[in-house]
This record gives sequence, structure tokens and C-alpha cells, in this order.
Amino acid sequence: MMSPAWLLGEKPPDRPGLLLRQMLASEPVIVAPGVFNPLVGVLARQMGFPVLYVSGGALAASLALPDLGLFTLTDLAQEVRAIYRATACPLIVDADTGFGEALNVVMTVVELEHAGAAAIQLEDQRMPKKCGHLPGKVVIPPEEMVQKIRAALRVRRDALIIARTDARATHGLEEVIRRARLYAEAGADVIFPEALESEEEFKEVARKVEAPLLANMTEFGRTPYFSVEQFREWGYRIVIFPVTALRVAMAAVSEALAVLRRDGSQKAFLARMQTRQQLYDIIGYDTYVQFDAELAQSSFRSPP
Repeated sequence: MMSPAWLLGEKPPDRPGLLLRQMLASEPVIVAPGVFNPLVGVLARQMGFPVLYVSGGALAASLALPDLGLFTLTDLAQEVRAIYRATACPLIVDADTGFGEALNVVMTVVELEHAGAAAIQLEDQRMPKKCGHLPGKVVIPPEEMVQKIRAALRVRRDALIIARTDARATHGLEEVIRRARLYAEAGADVIFPEALESEEEFKEVARKVEAPLLANMTEFGRTPYFSVEQFREWGYRIVIFPVTALRVAMAAVSEALAVLRRDGSQKAFLARMQTRQQLYDIIGYDTYVQFDAELAQSSFRSPP
């Protein structure tokens, strides 16, 4: 059993960006599942995922908002801080468009890195931004994105800067490659070509862009379903599954509520529930109880 990382001296790394850089240099591929709250983050860590992804789309959905850039930097930083404290894992954080122009990006990077972000993802959409796999996106000129990247680099301490381009839907693959090269030349640590539509497109970007690449294996989008091993073979270093856990969880909650509404009881759904003990094991309940008992005992010891 693994207790929450912040309890009893297991402190998060002081410089998670450096840790993620080391992993990127040594691991053939990094798989980062999306986690939408600290509890899911702790479970993902216990399941063997050392890097986690904080999705803007998942955060928006958890706040009952559409993915249109409506939550604030404060909302995002608070979520990052809570997940980082609970997991001690390097977090790749989706910062959407950086909450404004280049000067706003400065504040975004400072706040998110202070909250524990190991990598900060910025995209080249114009506000109001949209889910990368939906129609109607508009991208800013690449020169504006370069300004944002350079602003981020000026103030980041260790965090990797991930530059995402959404140009596939608006301008085609050649523009994706052109922008990816510009963003890499500007200093972005990782390039994220969003919503590519075939194996050949992923391979073409990998052939023509000399930078670490990130692939988004989301569900119900423009990208066909590929495995982590396929992405690794094509040259991608990070693969994210940003909303998988949220979608599975919401489907299960919907089914459970339907049963409760229908039967007036949850009994028919018990076999599909996580038990009380399973939940307590994830959050380290017994560790808290033991720690509390130790504190109580120590408080009654006579001074020397």
C-alpha cells in the first residue's frame, strides 16, 4: 500500500522538470494518463504510471464547463498543486493558449511551475479555443506562437515547454510541419502535432521535425486508435491519454445513477463498485490512523 506522497515525509521532488527531463532522456517512451483530481492521480501512480497529464478539457468537464478556455489560471494552478502534492509525480499540464498573449504566458508559466508543473503545454489556437478534435478552430499566426514560446522560456526554471499546433485542421499537414519546425527553433522542448489523422501523417511529422514529439491518443476524435508501441516505433517520445479516465468514470456513474433511479437501491450495482477497503488502501487511511496514534502517544511523553 502506498500512502499519499505528501504524508510522513515523502516530499514531491523540488525540481520535477529536471526529473521529467531525465526520464525523457532515458525512457524509450513516456505514457501519461490524464488525471482529473488527486484521487485519480494517486491511483494512476499506484498502477505504475510515473508521469501524469492534467488535461484542460478534463478540468473543464469536471467543472461542468465546455472546453472553450473558460476556467481560470487560478483554477488550473489549484488543481495542479493538489494533484502534485498527492502524487509527487511529474505533471504535464495543459495550459491551453496560456491565458492570453505573451505577457500572460509569463504569468502562466510562473504560476504553474510554482504549483508543481514539470511541463507546460501551450497551443497555437485563437480564443475562444476549442477541443483539438472538433471543427471550427482558428490558429494564430506562427509568429505570435513563437513569441509565447520565447516568453515561456524566459521565465521557466526547469519546466519543459510543449508547443502544440492545431494547424492540421485549418491548413493541412505541411503547415503542421512548418510550424513545428519554427516552434522547435524557438526553443520548445517538445512538439505536439494535434489531431493528426493517419499513421502516415504521424510518420511524416516524425521524419521532418527534429524534436521530441508528443502524441495525443484521445477517444472519439480525428486520430485513429494506435498503441503506445506503434507511436514509439514511429519516433514519438510521449503519449498522452487525456480524458480516458474521466470518460470511463462518468459512464460508470451514469449507469449507477440509472440503477438507483430505477430500483430505489444501489444493491444491483454493488459488484461493480470499489469497496470501502479498496478506497481506503488508495488514500492510505490506515497510515493516517497510525500517524495520529503516534502523535497522540508522543504528546504524553514526559520531557527529559
